[in-house]
Amino acid sequence: MSLQYTKERQAELIKNYETVLSTVNKAASEVSHHVDLIAVSKLKPASDIKALYDHGVRHFGENYGQELIAKAQELPKDIKWHFIGGLQTNKCKDLTKNVENLFAVQTVDSLKKAKKINDTREGAVVNIFLQINTSGEDQKSGLSPDDDEIEQIVEYAKDAEKINLLGLMTIGSFTRSHSEGDNPDFTALEQLKEKLDSKYGVDLKLSMGMSSDYVQAIKQGTSYVRVGTAIFGERPPKV
Repeated sequence: MSLQYTKERQAELIKNYETVLSTVNKAASEVSHHVDLIAVSKLKPASDIKALYDHGVRHFGENYGQELIAKAQELPKDIKWHFIGGLQTNKCKDLTKNVENLFAVQTVDSLKKAKKINDTREGAVVNIFLQINTSGEDQKSGLSPDDDEIEQIVEYAKDAEKINLLGLMTIGSFTRSHSEGDNPDFTALEQLKEKLDSKYGVDLKLSMGMSSDYVQAIKQGTSYVRVGTAIFGERPPKV
């Protein structure tokens, strides 16, 4: 796995990243809320990540477990990796064992997965987000906002040694993410946060917003935005 990149490619990536970051910071300043930008490098070479790393970027996201493991083993250990793809229970151990600088798993959608991550992690504590299917679309993973299992996970995480419940994550529907005004999918996640914060005395972070809708997500209170295409360009098809 080569980490070599051209000056031209680095300049392109830096320009894209700084353009997105400027938009993120402007939107965040308007709501007086800090927002972290996660550069999602799915299916892009490790050299692209190294180019942005050398520019000072530390938060990166990956959608595929084996790709994350391979990149994490080659790239610097102070990268904060976010796993944002679909996660099978039997694959949790692969991430926890092989990505020592795993910062967060954003796609926890069952108590079983939360327990598996906690039980198999040997290094530093891993942050988790509960993935909530606020759009109600059948093709999307995630817990329903009214699922009792959400509070079961909150309760479990309070005493877990190797996981920290950092927040809630959702993916807005395509139609709503390309519409004007407040996104109902984001509103639903905000409301769930308020409910859980009040009941459990916590302050959960929100992770919502991608290349097409991250500005709206910031307006609605997100703490993390996950941007890939606007930074790295179009991705090749997965083979």
